[in-house]
Amino acid sequence: MSATAAQAQPAPGWIRHAPAWARPYLRLARVDKPVGIWLLLWPCWWSLLLAGGNPWLFTLFGAGAVVMRAAGCVINDIIDRDLDAAVARTATRPLASGELRLSRALAFLMVLLAAGLAVLLQLPREGIALGAASLPLVALYPLMKRITWWPQVFLGLAFNWGALLAWVSVRGTLELPALILYGAGIAWTLGYDTIYAHQDKADDERAGIKSSARRLGRATRPWLAGFYGVAVAGFAAAALAAGHGWAILGLLLPAAAHVAWQTAAVELDRPEDCLAKFRANVGFGWLVAAAFTLARYVG
Repeated sequence: MSATAAQAQPAPGWIRHAPAWARPYLRLARVDKPVGIWLLLWPCWWSLLLAGGNPWLFTLFGAGAVVMRAAGCVINDIIDRDLDAAVARTATRPLASGELRLSRALAFLMVLLAAGLAVLLQLPREGIALGAASLPLVALYPLMKRITWWPQVFLGLAFNWGALLAWVSVRGTLELPALILYGAGIAWTLGYDTIYAHQDKADDERAGIKSSARRLGRATRPWLAGFYGVAVAGFAAAALAAGHGWAILGLLLPAAAHVAWQTAAVELDRPEDCLAKFRANVGFGWLVAAAFTLARYVG
C-alpha cells in the first residue's frame, strides 16, 4: 500500500478530530485502542491494592501505563513493519503502510521514553532500577514471534512487570505475594493473548509468524482453561500470601466465572469474536480489583 493510499484512509474514532499531522503518531501509539493500556495497568493496580499503595502511586502507575504502552507499540511497529505489511489487520499501520517515515517514528519513541523516565523518577529509589530493567523485555518481545511458538510468554513477562515494580514501590523490596502475582499475571496474559492471536492465524501462517494460537490450533480451548485456571488460583494465592483471609476464594468467583465464560464461548475461527473476548479482559481486571479491595474488609 502506498503512503498516499494509507493517508486517504479515514482515521479511526476520535483521532479523526486531531490535527492531520498528529494522526499517524496517535495511531502508532494506539491511543484509540485503550484495551492495551488497561492490560498493562491491571497488574500494577492489583499489586498496589495488595501492598497498600497510596493514591499518588495509583496515579503514577496510570500515567506510566499510558506512556509505556505507547512506547511498546512504537517499538513493536518499528521492528515488525515488514511483517505487519503482510497481515491484513496490521497492513494499514503507519509504518507498515509507509504513511510515517522510520526516522519520525524513532524520534517519537525518544519522546515517549523520556516521558516514561520522567514518571519512573517519581517512584521511590528502590523502584527505579527495577523499572529500567523491564526495557529489554519490551524490546525483545517483537522478535520472539520469529523464533518461538510462544511469544505470548515474553509478552506476559513484560506486561506484568508492573506487579513487581508496584510492590517494591510500596514495600521497598520484592516479597512472595508480588512474585506469585507476577506468575499469575503471565498465565492470564497467555490466555487473553492466545485468543487475540487467533484473529491472525491464517495471515500469520502465510507470513511465517509464530504464535501460541498456531501452535495449539484446535487444542486451544483446554489450554485456555488451564492458563486462566492457573491465573485465578495465583491471584488467590497472592492475596493469601499478602495476609488476606480465605474469603478471597469466594470474592474471586465472579472473576473465575468470567474467564470460564471466555473459554467456553470464544469462537476461535471468528476474528471479530476473538477480539471481543480479548477486550472483555478489561472487565476481568475490574473483577479481580474488586475482589482484592473487598478482601481488605471481610478478612
